[in-house]
Amino acid sequence: MTASVSQTAQATRFGALIIGDEILSGKRQDKHFAKVAELLGARGLQLSWAHYMGDDRAQLTEFLKRSFAGGEAVFSFGGIGNTPDDHTRQAAAAALGEELVLSSEAEAEIRVRFGDDITPQRLLLGTFPAGSRIIPNPFNRIPGFMVKEHYFVPGFPQMAHPMVEWVLDTFYAHLFNRAPKVEKAFLLTGDRAYESALLDLMERIVAEYPELRLFSLPSLTQDGVRRHLELGVEGQPEQVERAMAEIQGEVERRGITWVWRD
Repeated sequence: MTASVSQTAQATRFGALIIGDEILSGKRQDKHFAKVAELLGARGLQLSWAHYMGDDRAQLTEFLKRSFAGGEAVFSFGGIGNTPDDHTRQAAAAALGEELVLSSEAEAEIRVRFGDDITPQRLLLGTFPAGSRIIPNPFNRIPGFMVKEHYFVPGFPQMAHPMVEWVLDTFYAHLFNRAPKVEKAFLLTGDRAYESALLDLMERIVAEYPELRLFSLPSLTQDGVRRHLELGVEGQPEQVERAMAEIQGEVERRGITWVWRD
């Protein structure tokens, strides 16, 4: 079997795999989740899930086996170096049933980067699962790799985030702002403005408008005093207007005080 990257990206759901023992231990704070959500959001797209894992090759391999079969676009951050604690390249190859081979594209980039200082150890940075293609690294020219709509980039934000932008703009521009969404919400107050008291209404809205995303967010003061319940929906403008009108009518019928959220 030869792994390959399709010429036309098909996935419409996006996930993030964030790898590193130092993140799980708290020694280093993750800076990828918020950024990838921001980059997707700026293009009218949305992150569907995020998963954190340590530097465990067996666990990474099992996760990637499932992920490669899932049909989603996945950005993987970290673990693609050549030190003993980096396992992502090897785990991806094992999950695909492929060998790690030196990519000619990656070799060319690495040789430009290091010139006469090239070594076999540095060339290991360009060994990827057979059939992979490179992701250009504008920071230092040591590339990441992509295979089956999985995009493997370094853990360093200054390298990883421009590489994610390149992937999005190169392969997913046809999805940008294809279906602009809006979000509207009420702030509900009073003794009846509790999620449990409104559960039947929320379930009805979800059933009637399955393409909308409904959300309810209670707000508390520092002392734990309840301030309000934010209740709203996100989706296509016409459906949002209809759903919000239905919610408004029902909360008024129940005597709940509301104002529009700014």
